[in-house]
Amino acid sequence: MFETVGKKQQVRSGRFEPRTESGGQTDRSSHPRASATAPKTEPAPNKATTASVRVETVDANADDQRVDNFLLKTLKGAPRSLIYRILRSGEVRINGKRAKPEQRLAIGDQVRIPPVRLEERDPGQAPLGLLAQVPNWVIFEDRLFLVLNKPSGIAAHGGSGISFGAIELVRQWRPNETFELVHRLDRDTSGVLVLAKRRSGLTALQAVMRENRIEKHYLALLAGQVVREKQEVDVALAKNVLRGGERMVTVDLEGKDSLSIFRVIERYADATLADVQIKTGRTHQIRVHSQHIGHPILGDDKYGDDEANKRAKAFGLKRLFLHAKSFAFSLPEQNYAFTAPLADDLRAALDRLAVSK
Repeated sequence: MFETVGKKQQVRSGRFEPRTESGGQTDRSSHPRASATAPKTEPAPNKATTASVRVETVDANADDQRVDNFLLKTLKGAPRSLIYRILRSGEVRINGKRAKPEQRLAIGDQVRIPPVRLEERDPGQAPLGLLAQVPNWVIFEDRLFLVLNKPSGIAAHGGSGISFGAIELVRQWRPNETFELVHRLDRDTSGVLVLAKRRSGLTALQAVMRENRIEKHYLALLAGQVVREKQEVDVALAKNVLRGGERMVTVDLEGKDSLSIFRVIERYADATLADVQIKTGRTHQIRVHSQHIGHPILGDDKYGDDEANKRAKAFGLKRLFLHAKSFAFSLPEQNYAFTAPLADDLRAALDRLAVSK
């Protein structure tokens, strides 16, 4: 739905959740649908060459990361010798300037990566049943952006044993178009995921993110009854890797600043539904902040409470109750506000909780 606001257009999609808010409906009539027969794909050779120079925009997940480590993660299968060779040659540039291996990145940095030859495993064709679901995830589309209501269990992108994330599925669904991730969601988190269709949209939105002019809200079901109607959690977070290779985030005075604002929506017998607005985008931020205030998110196997999670299963909650509800920002000629309906399984869990109050 478009509303004129001065000289800008106001764009809204989806609807807010639950009970307390309402919004417009999305017209999907113009969205191409996945057919029963998926597009044919040619098998990839064992060796793959990136066809041209690529430019990656640094997001919150790579903020303060060394450029050599960033390249190792970005160029899957590339040996360290290749990474350091292209760095020494000056072919890797950050914001137009020659990069050094130890140089640290910041959100919004533009990293130029030259064409390289890599060992690459072709993930092949996505399962037809999964591919056919993708059109139903769309909550908004225009010439710049495609916005999804990403289901829980689907990663934002492939990697680390995951063949198909949301971005790979969209690219297979519409193979003749270009899509890039603007931001990320954890695999277990559902909700708004924004993809850029044009470079101009990607760079414009990344600039807005750099200036911290994005408004993002989540719905989280917390263990126990939260007493305060509103509270700000302002603590530094640091990433740690455990002995088994598992990545954990902890509160650490030497970590990066992070800020979340919790507002109570509804209290149940032994749980609290909260709106969480994030002012920063650190990895696992809401999950760790919830744990920090003594009310971890129900269904969280990493940062949650085992006993509380067992009780949550009794009312049908089988996964992390964290949903990216809304994502809003302004570009020079247009305001955008995307909202994603709550998934049926999470809504059903709330309905059961309401009965038991």
